[in-house]
Amino acid sequence: MKTANANHAPREDRVVSHVQAHNLKQKRILLIVGGGIAAYKSLDLVRRLRECGAGVSVVMTAAAKQFVTPLSFASLTQSPVYDELFSATTEQEISHIHLSRAADLLVVAPATANLIARAATGLCDDLATTVLLATDKRTLYAPSMNLRMWAHPATQENIDRLKDYGALFVGPDTGDMACGEYGPGRMSEPAQIVSAIEAALMHQTQLPLPQKFQSALSCDTTRALAGKHVVVTSGPTHEAIDPVRYIANRSSGKQGHAIARAAVAAGARVTLISGPVALPDPEGCQTIHVLSARDMHAAAIAALPADIFIGVAAVADWRVAPVDQKIKKNGASSAPALTLIENPDILATIASSPQRPALVVGFAAETQNLLSAARDKLIKKGCDMIVANDVGVTSDVFGGETNDVHIITSAGVESWDKMTKSALADRLIGLIANQCDAMGVN
Repeated sequence: MKTANANHAPREDRVVSHVQAHNLKQKRILLIVGGGIAAYKSLDLVRRLRECGAGVSVVMTAAAKQFVTPLSFASLTQSPVYDELFSATTEQEISHIHLSRAADLLVVAPATANLIARAATGLCDDLATTVLLATDKRTLYAPSMNLRMWAHPATQENIDRLKDYGALFVGPDTGDMACGEYGPGRMSEPAQIVSAIEAALMHQTQLPLPQKFQSALSCDTTRALAGKHVVVTSGPTHEAIDPVRYIANRSSGKQGHAIARAAVAAGARVTLISGPVALPDPEGCQTIHVLSARDMHAAAIAALPADIFIGVAAVADWRVAPVDQKIKKNGASSAPALTLIENPDILATIASSPQRPALVVGFAAETQNLLSAARDKLIKKGCDMIVANDVGVTSDVFGGETNDVHIITSAGVESWDKMTKSALADRLIGLIANQCDAMGVN
Protein backbone atom coordinates (compact mmCIF):
# COMPACT_ATOMS: atom_id res chain seq x y z
CA MET A 1 0.00 0.00 0.00
CA LYS A 2 1.42 3.39 -0.99
CA THR A 3 1.40 6.29 1.40
CA ALA A 4 0.10 9.67 0.27
CA ASN A 5 0.17 12.85 2.28
CA ALA A 6 -0.75 16.31 1.04
CA ASN A 7 1.81 17.82 3.36
CA HIS A 8 4.66 16.06 1.58
CA ALA A 9 6.27 17.35 -1.60
CA PRO A 10 4.35 16.21 -4.70
CA ARG A 11 5.41 12.87 -6.13
CA GLU A 12 7.63 13.12 -9.19
CA ASP A 13 7.90 10.01 -11.36
CA ARG A 14 9.74 11.90 -14.06
CA VAL A 15 12.69 10.20 -15.70
CA VAL A 16 15.79 12.25 -15.02
CA SER A 17 17.32 13.19 -18.36
CA HIS A 18 20.95 12.40 -19.05
CA VAL A 19 22.59 15.62 -20.24
CA GLN A 20 26.16 16.73 -20.29
CA ALA A 21 27.13 18.00 -16.84
CA HIS A 22 27.97 21.69 -17.05
CA ASN A 23 26.01 23.32 -14.28
CA LEU A 24 27.53 21.80 -11.13
CA LYS A 25 30.10 24.49 -10.37
CA GLN A 26 29.95 25.52 -6.70
CA LYS A 27 27.06 23.12 -6.02
CA ARG A 28 27.26 21.17 -2.78
CA ILE A 29 26.59 17.43 -2.93
CA LEU A 30 26.29 15.17 0.10
CA LEU A 31 27.04 11.62 -1.02
CA ILE A 32 25.80 8.78 1.18
CA VAL A 33 27.57 5.52 0.36
CA GLY A 34 25.71 2.32 1.20
CA GLY A 35 27.17 -1.11 1.76
CA GLY A 36 27.24 -2.82 -1.61
CA ILE A 37 29.79 -4.05 -4.12
CA ALA A 38 28.96 -1.02 -6.28
CA ALA A 39 30.49 1.25 -3.62
CA TYR A 40 33.71 1.23 -5.63
CA LYS A 41 31.85 3.11 -8.41
CA SER A 42 31.14 5.92 -5.99
CA LEU A 43 34.83 6.79 -5.97
CA ASP A 44 34.59 7.52 -9.69
CA LEU A 45 31.38 9.44 -9.05
CA VAL A 46 33.19 11.70 -6.58
CA ARG A 47 36.02 12.27 -9.05
CA ARG A 48 33.60 13.26 -11.81
CA LEU A 49 31.64 15.61 -9.54
CA ARG A 50 34.83 17.31 -8.43
CA GLU A 51 35.93 17.70 -12.05
CA CYS A 52 32.62 19.47 -12.70
CA GLY A 53 33.35 21.95 -9.92
CA ALA A 54 30.99 20.55 -7.29
CA GLY A 55 31.89 20.33 -3.63
CA VAL A 56 31.38 16.82 -2.24
CA SER A 57 31.01 15.62 1.33
CA VAL A 58 30.74 11.90 2.05
CA VAL A 59 28.82 9.90 4.64
CA MET A 60 29.55 6.17 4.81
CA THR A 61 27.54 3.43 6.45
CA ALA A 62 29.34 0.80 8.49
CA ALA A 63 28.68 -1.73 5.72
CA ALA A 64 30.12 0.59 3.07
CA LYS A 65 33.46 0.56 4.87
CA GLN A 66 33.63 -3.19 4.25
CA PHE A 67 33.96 -2.46 0.52
CA VAL A 68 35.81 0.89 0.30
CA THR A 69 37.93 2.69 2.89
CA PRO A 70 37.05 6.17 4.19
CA LEU A 71 40.59 7.24 3.32
CA SER A 72 39.85 6.71 -0.37
CA PHE A 73 36.93 9.15 -0.27
CA ALA A 74 38.81 11.60 1.95
CA SER A 75 41.66 11.68 -0.57
CA LEU A 76 39.28 12.47 -3.44
CA THR A 77 37.14 15.04 -1.63
CA GLN A 78 39.99 16.67 0.33
CA SER A 79 37.68 16.75 3.34
CA PRO A 80 36.78 14.44 6.25
CA VAL A 81 34.49 11.46 5.74
CA TYR A 82 31.61 11.24 8.20
CA ASP A 83 30.69 7.79 9.46
CA GLU A 84 29.66 8.08 13.12
CA LEU A 85 26.45 9.53 14.53
CA PHE A 86 27.98 10.19 17.93
CA SER A 87 31.50 11.42 17.27
CA ALA A 88 33.05 13.85 19.74
CA THR A 89 35.39 15.13 17.04
CA THR A 90 32.94 15.79 14.23
CA GLU A 91 30.04 16.93 16.39
CA GLN A 92 32.22 19.73 17.76
CA GLU A 93 32.93 20.88 14.22
CA ILE A 94 29.74 20.10 12.29
CA SER A 95 26.49 18.67 13.55
CA HIS A 96 24.56 15.97 11.71
CA ILE A 97 21.73 18.50 11.35
CA HIS A 98 24.00 20.97 9.58
CA LEU A 99 25.44 18.18 7.44
CA SER A 100 21.92 17.35 6.27
CA ARG A 101 21.07 20.97 5.42
CA ALA A 102 24.31 22.35 3.96
CA ALA A 103 24.07 20.43 0.66
CA ASP A 104 22.10 21.44 -2.43
CA LEU A 105 21.28 17.78 -3.07
CA LEU A 106 21.73 14.45 -1.28
CA VAL A 107 22.80 11.45 -3.35
CA VAL A 108 22.65 7.84 -2.11
CA ALA A 109 24.95 5.65 -4.20
CA PRO A 110 24.83 2.76 -3.91
CA ALA A 111 21.34 2.73 -2.42
CA THR A 112 20.93 -0.77 -1.03
CA ALA A 113 17.59 -2.41 -0.29
CA ASN A 114 18.35 -2.05 3.42
CA LEU A 115 19.15 1.66 3.18
CA ILE A 116 16.06 2.34 1.04
CA ALA A 117 13.86 0.47 3.52
CA ARG A 118 15.18 2.37 6.53
CA ALA A 119 14.83 5.72 4.76
CA ALA A 120 11.27 4.92 3.67
CA THR A 121 10.17 4.02 7.19
CA GLY A 122 11.94 6.88 8.94
CA LEU A 123 14.41 4.75 10.87
CA CYS A 124 17.52 6.69 11.92
CA ASP A 125 19.86 4.33 13.69
CA ASP A 126 23.10 5.58 12.13
CA LEU A 127 24.47 8.80 10.66
CA ALA A 128 23.34 8.08 7.10
CA THR A 129 19.68 7.48 7.96
CA THR A 130 19.62 10.33 10.48
CA VAL A 131 20.86 12.71 7.79
CA LEU A 132 18.22 11.39 5.36
CA LEU A 133 15.44 12.01 7.87
CA ALA A 134 16.70 15.44 8.96
CA THR A 135 17.40 16.92 5.54
CA ASP A 136 15.36 19.67 3.93
CA LYS A 137 16.62 18.84 0.41
CA ARG A 138 15.65 16.31 -2.20
CA THR A 139 17.52 13.01 -2.28
CA LEU A 140 18.59 11.19 -5.43
CA TYR A 141 18.84 7.40 -4.99
CA ALA A 142 20.94 5.14 -7.24
CA PRO A 143 19.69 1.64 -6.33
CA SER A 144 22.02 -1.35 -6.33
CA MET A 145 20.87 -4.83 -5.35
CA ASN A 146 20.10 -8.36 -6.50
CA LEU A 147 17.30 -8.82 -9.05
CA ARG A 148 14.99 -10.56 -6.57
CA MET A 149 15.59 -7.90 -3.93
CA TRP A 150 14.79 -5.18 -6.47
CA ALA A 151 11.63 -6.95 -7.67
CA HIS A 152 10.33 -7.71 -4.18
CA PRO A 153 7.02 -5.92 -3.45
CA ALA A 154 8.42 -4.53 -0.19
CA THR A 155 11.26 -2.81 -2.03
CA GLN A 156 8.90 -1.41 -4.65
CA GLU A 157 6.56 -0.10 -1.94
CA ASN A 158 9.48 1.56 -0.20
CA ILE A 159 10.52 3.22 -3.45
CA ASP A 160 6.98 4.45 -4.07
CA ARG A 161 6.85 5.87 -0.55
CA LEU A 162 10.15 7.71 -1.01
CA LYS A 163 8.90 9.14 -4.31
CA ASP A 164 5.80 10.35 -2.49
CA TYR A 165 8.16 12.17 -0.14
CA GLY A 166 9.90 13.88 -3.05
CA ALA A 167 12.82 11.52 -3.67
CA LEU A 168 14.33 11.03 -7.10
CA PHE A 169 15.78 7.86 -8.62
CA VAL A 170 18.31 7.04 -11.31
CA GLY A 171 18.51 3.43 -12.49
CA PRO A 172 19.00 0.66 -11.75
CA ASP A 173 20.48 -0.69 -14.97
CA THR A 174 20.02 -4.19 -16.34
CA GLY A 175 23.03 -6.47 -16.70
CA ASP A 176 25.29 -9.05 -15.13
CA MET A 177 25.56 -8.89 -11.35
CA ALA A 178 28.28 -9.77 -8.88
CA CYS A 179 26.13 -12.65 -7.61
CA GLY A 180 26.17 -14.26 -11.09
CA GLU A 181 22.56 -13.44 -12.00
CA TYR A 182 21.34 -11.17 -14.79
CA GLY A 183 18.61 -8.52 -14.67
CA PRO A 184 17.73 -5.08 -13.30
CA GLY A 185 19.58 -4.09 -10.14
CA ARG A 186 23.00 -2.81 -11.26
CA MET A 187 23.81 0.68 -10.04
CA SER A 188 23.87 3.22 -12.86
CA GLU A 189 27.27 4.23 -14.15
CA PRO A 190 28.87 7.33 -12.56
CA ALA A 191 28.44 9.39 -15.75
CA GLN A 192 24.69 8.68 -15.70
CA ILE A 193 24.45 9.63 -12.04
CA VAL A 194 26.29 12.90 -12.66
CA SER A 195 23.82 13.74 -15.43
CA ALA A 196 20.92 12.86 -13.12
CA ILE A 197 22.37 15.13 -10.42
CA GLU A 198 22.60 18.03 -12.84
CA ALA A 199 19.05 17.44 -14.02
CA ALA A 200 17.82 17.37 -10.42
CA LEU A 201 19.59 20.66 -9.66
CA MET A 202 17.78 22.36 -12.53
CA HIS A 203 14.67 22.21 -10.31
CA GLN A 204 13.94 23.36 -6.78
CA THR A 205 15.60 20.98 -4.33
CA GLN A 206 14.35 22.59 -1.12
CA LEU A 207 11.58 20.56 0.52
CA PRO A 208 8.95 22.62 2.36
CA LEU A 209 7.84 21.78 5.85
CA PRO A 210 4.35 20.35 6.15
CA GLN A 211 1.86 23.21 6.45
CA LYS A 212 0.88 22.39 10.03
CA PHE A 213 4.48 22.92 11.15
CA GLN A 214 5.16 26.09 9.14
CA SER A 215 2.92 28.20 11.36
CA ALA A 216 4.93 27.18 14.42
CA LEU A 217 8.04 28.80 12.95
CA SER A 218 6.45 32.05 11.81
CA CYS A 219 7.65 34.99 13.88
CA ASP A 220 5.37 37.98 14.38
CA THR A 221 7.86 40.65 15.34
CA THR A 222 5.49 43.58 14.92
CA ARG A 223 6.49 46.24 17.47
CA ALA A 224 8.68 43.68 19.27
CA LEU A 225 11.54 46.19 19.37
CA ALA A 226 9.46 49.33 19.86
CA GLY A 227 11.37 52.02 21.75
CA LYS A 228 14.76 50.38 21.19
CA HIS A 229 17.71 51.75 19.23
CA VAL A 230 19.36 49.20 16.94
CA VAL A 231 22.67 49.82 15.18
CA VAL A 232 23.42 47.61 12.16
CA THR A 233 26.59 47.54 10.05
CA SER A 234 26.34 46.20 6.51
CA GLY A 235 28.31 45.60 3.34
CA PRO A 236 32.06 45.58 2.67
CA THR A 237 34.72 48.17 3.36
CA HIS A 238 37.18 49.52 0.80
CA GLU A 239 40.77 50.03 1.89
CA ALA A 240 42.75 52.30 -0.44
CA ILE A 241 46.01 51.01 -1.93
CA ASP A 242 46.60 54.30 -3.70
CA PRO A 243 44.24 57.02 -5.04
CA VAL A 244 43.04 54.61 -7.75
CA ARG A 245 43.00 51.08 -6.30
CA TYR A 246 41.61 49.46 -3.19
CA ILE A 247 41.28 46.18 -1.30
CA ALA A 248 37.72 44.91 -0.85
CA ASN A 249 35.62 41.74 -0.52
CA ARG A 250 32.53 40.32 -2.21
CA SER A 251 29.97 41.29 0.43
CA SER A 252 26.84 42.71 -1.20
CA GLY A 253 25.21 44.10 1.95
CA LYS A 254 21.99 42.20 1.22
CA GLN A 255 21.91 40.42 4.59
CA GLY A 256 22.74 43.52 6.65
CA HIS A 257 20.22 45.67 4.81
CA ALA A 258 17.55 42.96 5.24
CA ILE A 259 18.22 42.89 8.99
CA ALA A 260 17.93 46.68 9.17
CA ARG A 261 14.55 46.51 7.39
CA ALA A 262 13.35 43.75 9.73
CA ALA A 263 14.37 45.81 12.77
CA VAL A 264 12.41 48.79 11.42
CA ALA A 265 9.40 46.52 10.87
CA ALA A 266 9.75 45.42 14.51
CA GLY A 267 9.37 49.02 15.64
CA ALA A 268 13.00 49.86 16.38
CA ARG A 269 14.82 53.11 15.68
CA VAL A 270 17.52 51.89 13.34
CA THR A 271 20.90 53.34 12.47
CA LEU A 272 22.36 51.53 9.46
CA ILE A 273 26.07 52.03 8.83
CA SER A 274 26.66 50.89 5.28
CA GLY A 275 29.85 50.30 3.36
CA PRO A 276 29.84 50.81 -0.43
CA VAL A 277 26.97 48.71 -1.83
CA ALA A 278 24.69 48.80 -4.86
CA LEU A 279 21.51 48.76 -2.76
CA PRO A 280 18.95 51.46 -1.98
CA ASP A 281 18.80 52.70 1.60
CA PRO A 282 16.08 50.83 3.53
CA GLU A 283 13.08 52.97 4.33
CA GLY A 284 12.73 54.07 7.93
CA CYS A 285 16.47 53.86 8.74
CA GLN A 286 19.00 56.54 9.37
CA THR A 287 21.64 55.36 6.92
CA ILE A 288 25.24 56.48 7.29
CA HIS A 289 27.46 55.77 4.30
CA VAL A 290 31.11 54.96 4.94
CA LEU A 291 34.01 53.75 2.86
CA SER A 292 36.76 52.24 5.02
CA ALA A 293 36.97 50.16 8.18
CA ARG A 294 38.16 53.19 10.12
CA ASP A 295 35.18 55.19 8.83
CA MET A 296 32.82 52.42 9.96
CA HIS A 297 34.56 52.14 13.32
CA ALA A 298 34.13 55.87 13.97
CA ALA A 299 30.49 55.82 12.83
CA ALA A 300 29.67 52.84 15.06
CA ILE A 301 31.10 54.58 18.13
CA ALA A 302 29.26 57.78 17.25
CA ALA A 303 25.96 55.88 16.93
CA LEU A 304 26.04 54.88 20.59
CA PRO A 305 24.23 54.69 22.93
CA ALA A 306 22.12 51.86 21.56
CA ASP A 307 20.18 48.93 22.95
CA ILE A 308 21.30 46.43 20.30
CA PHE A 309 24.32 46.29 18.00
CA ILE A 310 24.34 43.87 15.04
CA GLY A 311 27.68 43.75 13.21
CA VAL A 312 26.85 42.21 9.84
CA ALA A 313 29.42 44.06 7.72
CA ALA A 314 32.39 42.21 6.24
CA VAL A 315 35.02 44.58 7.55
CA ALA A 316 38.56 44.44 6.20
CA ASP A 317 41.01 43.25 8.85
CA TRP A 318 43.89 45.12 7.21
CA ARG A 319 44.54 48.34 5.33
CA VAL A 320 47.49 49.44 3.24
CA ALA A 321 49.92 52.05 4.51
CA PRO A 322 48.90 55.30 2.77
CA VAL A 323 50.34 56.17 -0.63
CA ASP A 324 49.67 59.66 -2.03
CA GLN A 325 50.19 58.90 -5.72
CA LYS A 326 49.13 56.12 -8.05
CA ILE A 327 51.59 53.24 -7.93
CA LYS A 328 53.14 52.75 -11.37
CA LYS A 329 55.09 49.88 -12.83
CA ASN A 330 57.82 52.13 -14.23
CA GLY A 331 59.43 49.16 -15.88
CA ALA A 332 60.13 47.48 -12.55
CA SER A 333 60.61 43.72 -12.75
CA SER A 334 59.01 43.03 -9.38
CA ALA A 335 55.70 44.02 -7.84
CA PRO A 336 55.73 46.86 -5.31
CA ALA A 337 55.74 45.90 -1.65
CA LEU A 338 52.58 46.80 0.25
CA THR A 339 52.72 47.38 3.98
CA LEU A 340 49.58 46.20 5.78
CA ILE A 341 48.32 47.82 8.96
CA GLU A 342 45.72 46.18 11.19
CA ASN A 343 42.34 47.91 11.22
CA PRO A 344 40.46 48.67 14.44
CA ASP A 345 38.16 45.87 15.62
CA ILE A 346 34.63 47.27 15.52
CA LEU A 347 32.88 44.37 17.25
CA ALA A 348 35.40 44.19 20.11
CA THR A 349 35.30 47.98 20.50
CA ILE A 350 31.51 48.06 20.82
CA ALA A 351 31.44 45.04 23.16
CA SER A 352 33.96 46.65 25.53
CA SER A 353 32.63 50.19 25.30
CA PRO A 354 31.44 52.01 28.46
CA GLN A 355 28.27 52.56 26.41
CA ARG A 356 28.02 48.86 25.52
CA PRO A 357 24.60 47.92 24.13
CA ALA A 358 22.67 45.36 26.16
CA LEU A 359 22.93 42.90 23.27
CA VAL A 360 25.92 42.72 20.92
CA VAL A 361 25.59 40.41 17.92
CA GLY A 362 28.39 39.65 15.45
CA PHE A 363 28.66 37.71 12.21
CA ALA A 364 31.43 35.22 11.43
CA ALA A 365 32.13 34.44 7.77
CA GLU A 366 34.51 31.49 7.60
CA THR A 367 35.88 29.10 5.00
CA GLN A 368 36.91 26.33 7.41
CA ASN A 369 36.41 25.19 11.00
CA LEU A 370 33.23 27.23 11.04
CA LEU A 371 31.82 26.39 14.46
CA SER A 372 35.08 26.39 16.38
CA ALA A 373 36.11 29.71 14.80
CA ALA A 374 32.72 31.21 15.67
CA ARG A 375 32.96 30.02 19.28
CA ASP A 376 36.42 31.60 19.55
CA LYS A 377 35.06 34.86 18.12
CA LEU A 378 32.20 34.89 20.62
CA ILE A 379 34.69 34.73 23.49
CA LYS A 380 37.45 36.92 22.10
CA LYS A 381 35.18 39.74 20.97
CA GLY A 382 33.09 39.66 24.15
CA CYS A 383 29.75 39.63 22.35
CA ASP A 384 26.51 37.86 23.20
CA MET A 385 25.75 36.07 19.95
CA ILE A 386 27.59 35.08 16.78
CA VAL A 387 25.79 34.31 13.52
CA ALA A 388 28.15 32.01 11.62
CA ASN A 389 28.04 31.20 7.93
CA ASP A 390 30.25 29.35 5.49
CA VAL A 391 31.67 31.51 2.68
CA GLY A 392 33.98 28.89 1.15
CA VAL A 393 34.46 28.31 -2.55
CA THR A 394 31.26 26.25 -2.86
CA SER A 395 29.16 28.86 -1.05
CA ASP A 396 26.95 31.46 -2.71
CA VAL A 397 26.39 33.55 0.42
CA PHE A 398 28.32 36.60 -0.81
CA GLY A 399 26.07 38.27 -3.36
CA GLY A 400 23.44 35.53 -3.21
CA GLU A 401 19.82 35.63 -2.10
CA THR A 402 19.98 32.86 0.53
CA ASN A 403 21.93 32.08 3.65
CA ASP A 404 22.24 29.19 6.09
CA VAL A 405 23.65 29.99 9.47
CA HIS A 406 24.43 28.74 12.94
CA ILE A 407 23.55 30.80 15.99
CA ILE A 408 26.29 30.54 18.62
CA THR A 409 25.75 31.74 22.18
CA SER A 410 27.18 30.73 25.53
CA ALA A 411 24.29 28.25 25.76
CA GLY A 412 25.32 26.34 22.63
CA VAL A 413 24.72 26.16 18.88
CA GLU A 414 21.44 26.37 16.99
CA SER A 415 21.59 25.49 13.27
CA TRP A 416 19.03 27.03 10.93
CA ASP A 417 17.83 25.76 7.58
CA LYS A 418 18.89 27.53 4.42
CA MET A 419 16.46 30.35 3.70
CA THR A 420 16.23 33.68 1.95
CA LYS A 421 18.16 36.50 3.53
CA SER A 422 14.91 38.36 4.14
CA ALA A 423 13.40 35.37 5.99
CA LEU A 424 16.59 34.95 7.99
CA ALA A 425 16.50 38.63 8.95
CA ASP A 426 12.93 38.31 10.23
CA ARG A 427 13.77 35.21 12.24
CA LEU A 428 16.95 36.73 13.67
CA ILE A 429 15.14 39.88 14.77
CA GLY A 430 12.50 37.69 16.41
CA LEU A 431 15.24 35.80 18.27
CA ILE A 432 16.90 39.06 19.32
CA ALA A 433 13.59 40.45 20.55
CA ASN A 434 13.01 37.32 22.65
CA GLN A 435 16.54 37.59 24.01
CA CYS A 436 15.94 41.22 24.97
CA ASP A 437 12.75 40.24 26.79
CA ALA A 438 14.60 37.47 28.65
CA MET A 439 17.34 39.95 29.64
CA GLY A 440 14.83 42.56 30.75
CA VAL A 441 16.00 45.14 28.17
CA ASN A 442 13.44 47.93 28.22
